Amino acid sequence: MKSILITGAASGIGAASARLFHARGWRVGLLDVGAEPLEALALELGGAWHKALDVTDGEAVRQALVGFCGEEGRLDVLFNCAGVLRFGLFEEIDLDEHARVLQINVFGLLQVTHAAFVYLKAARGQVINMGSASGLYGTPHMVSYSASKFAVRGMTEALELEWRRHGIRVGELMPPFVATPMVDSQSFTPPALRRLGVRLRAEDVAEAAWRQVRSPRVHRTIHWMFRLLYWSGQVSPPSINRAVMGWLSRD
Repeated sequence: MKSILITGAASGIGAASARLFHARGWRVGLLDVGAEPLEALALELGGAWHKALDVTDGEAVRQALVGFCGEEGRLDVLFNCAGVLRFGLFEEIDLDEHARVLQINVFGLLQVTHAAFVYLKAARGQVINMGSASGLYGTPHMVSYSASKFAVRGMTEALELEWRRHGIRVGELMPPFVATPMVDSQSFTPPALRRLGVRLRAEDVAEAAWRQVRSPRVHRTIHWMFRLLYWSGQVSPPSINRAVMGWLSRD
């Protein structure tokens, strides 16, 4: 039986992915900081393996990998889905909150991936990182989140090349805005969100994760609108990309 370990699994994209992979016959491991919703999801999935932890806690992460992979010592897919988001004007958000976004979205992802290496190598497995459309061009009103997704993009590209020698595939999912509790709970609405709208559900991104497992790509863009922006951004002069982002983010 194939196995997938999902961080940030208690809600949103992580939970939708857990349900989808479980329904398709995979052994699913669930990691999240929220103990109660994690327990509820594990029960829903027939007692799926789960562990409440903070992805920035190195020892807890290492113990979780041992606990899930067990004697077999193999992991087919690691889905780094844990992340936090804060919309707002840069100067109005506390520095501690900016640091928290980077700590979880970047260092947490690095820590889990590093701990999972030996198990991924044994299975010649795959890493799926949760990227974002905001990792394509710096996005106003979500400065630290956008910076974190640039870091995820850079790590994905680097590891995709470096881990080829181990037979490990590495890629990222790049959706625009998704209807999840993380987005719905924000008190500030960026102009870019008002103009582009929320056109994706968590289940849409879960399906993209399934396609990524079956046909890996370094960058898997989600939704035709962002796909168009992504590919036009690869060939357009930087000034054009900047102008587009400036228009999208204008009050």
